[in-house]
Amino acid sequence: MSSLLIRHLDTVVTCDDRDQVLRDVDLYCEDGWIRALGPNLPHTAQTELDGRHLWCYPGLINTHHHLYQIFSRNLPQVQNLELFDWLTALYEIWKGLDTEVVRLSSLVGMGELLKHGCTTCFDHHYVFPQNAGDLLGAQLEAAQTLGIRMVLSRGSMDLSRKDGGLPPDSVVQPVDEILRDCVRAIEAYHDPAPGSMHQVVLAPCSPFSVSEELLRQSAPLARQYGVRLHTHLCETKDEERYMLDRKGMRPLEYMASLGWTGPDVWYAHGIHFNDEELRELARTGTGVAHCPISNMKLASGVARIPEMLELGVPVGLAVDGSASNDGSSMLEELRVCYLLHRLTSSAAAPSGYQVLKMATRGSARLLGRTDIGSLEAGKCADFFLVDSRRLELAGAGESPADVLATVGLRGPVDTTVVHGRVVVREGKLCTVDEAETAQQARACCQAYLSR
Repeated sequence: MSSLLIRHLDTVVTCDDRDQVLRDVDLYCEDGWIRALGPNLPHTAQTELDGRHLWCYPGLINTHHHLYQIFSRNLPQVQNLELFDWLTALYEIWKGLDTEVVRLSSLVGMGELLKHGCTTCFDHHYVFPQNAGDLLGAQLEAAQTLGIRMVLSRGSMDLSRKDGGLPPDSVVQPVDEILRDCVRAIEAYHDPAPGSMHQVVLAPCSPFSVSEELLRQSAPLARQYGVRLHTHLCETKDEERYMLDRKGMRPLEYMASLGWTGPDVWYAHGIHFNDEELRELARTGTGVAHCPISNMKLASGVARIPEMLELGVPVGLAVDGSASNDGSSMLEELRVCYLLHRLTSSAAAPSGYQVLKMATRGSARLLGRTDIGSLEAGKCADFFLVDSRRLELAGAGESPADVLATVGLRGPVDTTVVHGRVVVREGKLCTVDEAETAQQARACCQAYLSR
């Protein structure tokens, strides 16, 4: 049995159903689960920490990423391109992916996530070049090394340029091959048990890179195996025009016609929904992963998050791919999200605490998880700690529930705990040598880009 006890936490922002903010309480964890939370607990533990001056938050949950893009970020030749041209250029790099590129880029990206308070990462991996090896296995190895909770995706593309899509022939696969590997991935890597450290989602890339047949067959396959469905949708006006030209339907209508709405489905971006479509998302419980920084960098637009929240659309937060964000910090995403919607929606914008809940409870809902996203007995022991005595937080202590989004946090958190295990201590990863990992990643990235 493993156990962890943190005594006299200054503040615990629980994000529970009652939005409790607790003061001077103890947090006791056993075998990866929170067993008790309250003042002066009678427990003892193998590891005990002093929580005085510390603010404690539920682990942040990233609902959309492309970890392989770590090694194609900050490239001058694509910095001012919008989505379709940006993708077309980068596919020429991404077709060179292999297991070592994926393993090391995943270590870098998820390491940065952990250092900034993120305890669960969903990665939308959809580029499977021929003879590239077991890329999902490489990602899972990286996640297990770091100690982060991970949701893998068996993404896919079957519509190449010759078929009217964007990707080159070398990164698309036949529908039958994709579906067979989806089954393999689920059977090999999906753990549906409470507290699971690794699960699988079926995630064809987007309506402009996959066929109608692939989308149609993926939905019942996912439901047969009890896994969730994810894709990009309504990210740009170019996508909207593409769908109207080729299918005579707007993107959401098209996806709904193929069985792609419901509480087991969530879309990345969701910027260009109209009023009727927002109501349909709310009615069906179909979710949206909000990626504010990526949406800004690619000039895609501003998602209608205040209206979604008002209607009850499930909404989570995400960093998106590092080539369209250039970083993997959910803390940065929190503050940008808050400021973006203050700019565009004024008083209707979500508060700092509502943005935090979007990144915790909201994100957990998108992933279909009830065991993460809040701090209460019976939930997974996923949380992070921030020392309130930091210079950059002086004068900002009136509302710890809002501060991560309103003031923001510069640099890493002090401690991150995943399933009761300390994986970040004093702002540094505990499970890998950061300098050695960075050196290996730089060498791998240079070789990859020079191919």
